[in-house]
Amino acid sequence: MKKLTLIAVAALSLTACQHDSLVDSSDSFNMKATSAEYLTASALPVTSVSGDITSSTVWSGVIEINGIVSVKNGATLTIMPGTFIKAKPNAIGEGSGILVITKTGKINATGTESQPIIFTSYNLLDGNEDTTATSGDFGGVVILGDAPTNVPTTTTVEGLTGSDFYFGGSNTAHNGGTMKYVRIEFAGYDFVGANSGNEVNALTLAGVGNGTTLDHIQVSFGQDDSFEFFGGTVNASNLISFAAEDDNFDFDNGYTGTITCALALADTNSSHTTSGGVSDTNGIELDNNASGTSTSLLTHPVINNLTIVGPSTNVFSTVPGVGPAYENGIHIRRNGRLTLNDAVITGYPTGIKVEGSGSELSSASIYSSIKVHGFTTSVTGLGTAGIPSGNLFTGASAQLFGMSQPFFNIGGWNVSPRNCGNYDGIWTKYNFGTID
Repeated sequence: MKKLTLIAVAALSLTACQHDSLVDSSDSFNMKATSAEYLTASALPVTSVSGDITSSTVWSGVIEINGIVSVKNGATLTIMPGTFIKAKPNAIGEGSGILVITKTGKINATGTESQPIIFTSYNLLDGNEDTTATSGDFGGVVILGDAPTNVPTTTTVEGLTGSDFYFGGSNTAHNGGTMKYVRIEFAGYDFVGANSGNEVNALTLAGVGNGTTLDHIQVSFGQDDSFEFFGGTVNASNLISFAAEDDNFDFDNGYTGTITCALALADTNSSHTTSGGVSDTNGIELDNNASGTSTSLLTHPVINNLTIVGPSTNVFSTVPGVGPAYENGIHIRRNGRLTLNDAVITGYPTGIKVEGSGSELSSASIYSSIKVHGFTTSVTGLGTAGIPSGNLFTGASAQLFGMSQPFFNIGGWNVSPRNCGNYDGIWTKYNFGTID
């Protein structure tokens, strides 16, 4: 059982309508147990929100989303730094709260390094020492836009139904707003059942254009994918996917943006999805579309400064169930393309797998900047032959590739000198343990 040393909050006069920060982030990253930020927030008043937002609105304090909340009709949702957002559990006890920014809405969620905006589990904000957070406690965040995709513009985003949730168009510069210094924790929702194909991811970006700003976003313990891009042209920087149940980054439907500085980090204590009894957990999964057909617009992201870290050598080989829970560091398939520059992949059974006709690691990649380890296979498939043999490692020892200690579960975690996104800054969180 956990003990919560509750901070005195009597002096706090914050409410959900004020713009003061709730976050105590004065302590630097040090892998401690549950921090004061959740405990302080759990004692504050809660504002419940449901239905459509059709006029510009400001959120602050603690917000509880009841069901699906859609921002539409030209409205902008502004979320103040330090705001906490949780889901109201439904009748079966699941946190199904989902925030959707439709094609006609916009979000301005601009946190700061010391006051991030936090979408999180209601169980971390209930003040109850007997509850713990679980993947799926928060539904997820969805941003829709009218940027190009390779599916009809009447396509409804995965996990939702109705014309409000169509995505795609011809506006490459679509601007869905800003998400900066944001954490999304214990999110994801499956309306049917595990691996149904009808899931909401932690952060879904569908037809989002390059006028949108995505920067310093951390997703932790997502029930499905951490980040999924369905078409669109949006660029993003400084992304962290931690302990994904499914894929860390998923690209589909003609996505052509650029990701700069991204980390996929495994926690071997997290749960994992399977497909046909086989692991379906990848650092990156990339498809042109579900059928694998060639289209005039192909899925082809550019990723610069990428770090993918799976389990360490000793955990992978000695802890039961860990090895079979992971699949590929990068899986390119179904006519998908990827340009990769300055990348390190380590700790997966296969480092990079390119599968099927038309799929490739693009020749536009800077091959000499790609370093890959796989426990069984380093690389396979079209385009991977360009990577210098001296950059490829196969076998029982996962490579550090110059990092101090990149594997999360063996202590002293540090990916320096590849810490391009301030991955261990005070805006991040990795340890959701309890105070004993």
